[in-house]
Amino acid sequence: MTPEAAYQNLLEFQRETAYLASLGALAAWDQRTMIPKKGHAHRAKQMAALAKLLHGRMTDPRIGEWLERVEGSHLVQDPFSDAAVNVREWRQAYERARAIPERLAVELAEAESESESYWEEARPKDDWQGFLPYLKRVFSLTREKAEILYALPVPQGDPPYGEPYDALLEGYEPGMRAAELLLLFAQLRQGLAGLLDRILGSPKRPDTTLLHRSYPKEAQRAFALELLQACGYDLEAGRLDPTAHPFEISIGPGDVRITTRYFQDFFNAGIFGTLHEMGHALYEQGLPPEHWGTPRGEAVSLGVHESQSRTWENLVGRSLGFWERFFPRAQAHFPSLEGVGLEDFHFAVNAVAPSLIRVEADEVTYNLHILVRLELELALFRGELSLEDLPGAWAEKYRAYLGVAPRDYKDGVMQDVHWSGGLFGYFPTYTLGNLYAAQFFAKAEEELGDLEGLFRLGEFRPFLDWTRRKIHAEGSRFRPKALVERVTGAPPSAGPFLAYLEGKYRALYAL
Repeated sequence: MTPEAAYQNLLEFQRETAYLASLGALAAWDQRTMIPKKGHAHRAKQMAALAKLLHGRMTDPRIGEWLERVEGSHLVQDPFSDAAVNVREWRQAYERARAIPERLAVELAEAESESESYWEEARPKDDWQGFLPYLKRVFSLTREKAEILYALPVPQGDPPYGEPYDALLEGYEPGMRAAELLLLFAQLRQGLAGLLDRILGSPKRPDTTLLHRSYPKEAQRAFALELLQACGYDLEAGRLDPTAHPFEISIGPGDVRITTRYFQDFFNAGIFGTLHEMGHALYEQGLPPEHWGTPRGEAVSLGVHESQSRTWENLVGRSLGFWERFFPRAQAHFPSLEGVGLEDFHFAVNAVAPSLIRVEADEVTYNLHILVRLELELALFRGELSLEDLPGAWAEKYRAYLGVAPRDYKDGVMQDVHWSGGLFGYFPTYTLGNLYAAQFFAKAEEELGDLEGLFRLGEFRPFLDWTRRKIHAEGSRFRPKALVERVTGAPPSAGPFLAYLEGKYRALYAL
């Protein structure tokens, strides 16, 4: 078989697998938005059956044979050609999938589905004890998976794994390791703590009560749809729905969906949650459709993905220019904002205050929420902490890092959906996304000029087009760190993010 024939076989086989996986994405969206309450048990069995089917395809020996025919051939001589990128990523995915027993893949899929479903019911009831057995099962299976993947060779050019947790990180942020994350967070914590102390010591305070007036859910949805359309989200290729925990999910080209949650007495959750998920969706809608079903047409990492969501939520959505454009529209949708000044509103949506809920945290304290989760995950996987003791450890770290502690489980250890779905190793990508976002944004402003001035005019297309040329169109051609350096001319760093926060909050709080 020629390398060309083998590569064509790979393309056809892997694209067919991607179509099947996209049905799983559709089922996952339905489970978290529309499914009847009594349908969850059957859905868990469906997801397990699909996991078994996908695992069989992902470990098909023919993949290994086809890869061997292509690897080392003229098709992959250029390491950044479409074929070389696909073969590189397919090889890693094949080795990781082949290492996981079918039994574990199926059990994990079923356990995650059952656990997520129970979490949605248990969180509002503050039912930690009922949820704990589900979490224990998911964690046990995920730890087994981590141990298996830890034994695999790391991809060429990447640093070695230092512990099993690194093998989970690899699945979300290729090349990232726990030791590097801890150093990065140490630098961040030092810079953030100094800024936070100065902000909390400032006599200038925003009036955040104006964010807790009457904001009817239907008006929020109408305003959110208006913002989506203005920013460039293609509503003919997606939709907006309510859910218990906001998410974006890509079913395929022409179908990238987002969700949010609304509170009738709180502005930020629904609107900024929508902008956050829109950032994810803009990335997915900007990936090259001709490469769909291959790594060349996939997002490179969750850190880069989060950079897009955090950009639109914060650097765009919380900018003064953005609200100079949209505050009159907000007042039209919400009579409760009548008489509120633009600057007062802008200050309120950028208010800094240590809080319990990560998704509603301000830009200065947000990464401290992530640090809590990272340290707890590491302690769990290192055997230094039991799941039974997790709520107490959570409260202790919140007191230490943020000066607050939850009085219940739903606003503490149960607030995020991630652990119920087995997404251990995912949380650090939120902070990496913040760092990448600031670095990308600074470069875009250097090349495009005054971005906030464009936002003030309702001109979002130049910035969106820039991100699509520089980031989205590349798919997984470059590893995350290489992409950041290629786009910005410098390796990933906390410097631009800290500089952005310093400039923004010095002005807001008259520091």
